[in-house]
Amino acid sequence: MKVEALKQRLDRNRPMTSVTIRMPEDVVEDLKKVAPLLGFSGYQPLIRAYIGQGLRVDLERFESETVTALIASLKRRGVSDAVIDSALSEIVHAESS
Repeated sequence: MKVEALKQRLDRNRPMTSVTIRMPEDVVEDLKKVAPLLGFSGYQPLIRAYIGQGLRVDLERFESETVTALIASLKRRGVSDAVIDSALSEIVHAESS
């Protein structure tokens, strides 16, 4: 994830929207029990954390699959491993700056 996008995700004052979701009562009760044990102020912040964790995993997976497919496509077109490695290194270096 790019640094700027990560900064936005960490901003506690991001705009929020209400979402209604039906969940089994026993799941909600379990969330209410677990939330304070994990340091959350309530079950809703815990649900947001769970959703955020799963979303980040999926976004990373899809991003990784796209990069892998792009590399394979470049290799099929005759782009050398050295050029691909150099380009990837440049990107990684730029993102960490």
